[in-house]
Amino acid sequence: MTTIQGIVNKGITNAELQFERMGYISSNVANYNTNGYKAVRFEQMLNENGFLSGVERTDFSQGAIQVSDREFDVAIAGSGFIPVTAPNGDVSYTREGSFKLDKDGYLITNDGCLVGDGIQLPVNYGNLLIKENGDVEIFASDGTEREYMGNIPLVNFPNPEGLKKSDNNKYYLTAESGEPILLKNHNRFKQGNIEATNIDMMNEIYSILRLNASMSASFRVLQTINDMYSKTLQLNQ
Repeated sequence: MTTIQGIVNKGITNAELQFERMGYISSNVANYNTNGYKAVRFEQMLNENGFLSGVERTDFSQGAIQVSDREFDVAIAGSGFIPVTAPNGDVSYTREGSFKLDKDGYLITNDGCLVGDGIQLPVNYGNLLIKENGDVEIFASDGTEREYMGNIPLVNFPNPEGLKKSDNNKYYLTAESGEPILLKNHNRFKQGNIEATNIDMMNEIYSILRLNASMSASFRVLQTINDMYSKTLQLNQ
């Protein structure tokens, strides 16, 4: 038999889970303009005992590819991640391909991570070409000579959803994700483009409305029980 205490405990537990889900939705909305950001969803399940449980999942579906006309920008058309190395040596993986040069001419991310194994460009070059397979070439100022400078690697994982999400739109491998697999002979890089987020804003707004309604219902139940307790205490006085 379900007791009043059990109803209260269930209501509080489920309300806390709803708040957690709201946090994921709020994060998606806040990152709507973040290039390459992948939407995170919190899937809820109602168990047989009436308690909600949930699991975090990342949606790695393709975001829209938009023209930026910046020579250091590359979008990934398809699956895959670019390995980048932080100044402390930590390797992470990203789909955010808005790059720049550091003071030494190395191709880096906006937060200072080295792209791939390190691609250094000379001070004076004419034009930069990033081919669809990731090869980086420069042209002399007169456009006649072409020189290979390195390759932007692209990797994939047996289970991308097992990756650990980190700050600055980066991911770390885990036992669940499996080891990175280098993709060869691909044509997935698009220079002068950037991948937008895959967040569906209308769906996020709809989720907020539904969640607000569900949370309001839970709070009404708790308020009703609280009123019952108050009346019972008054009768016993």
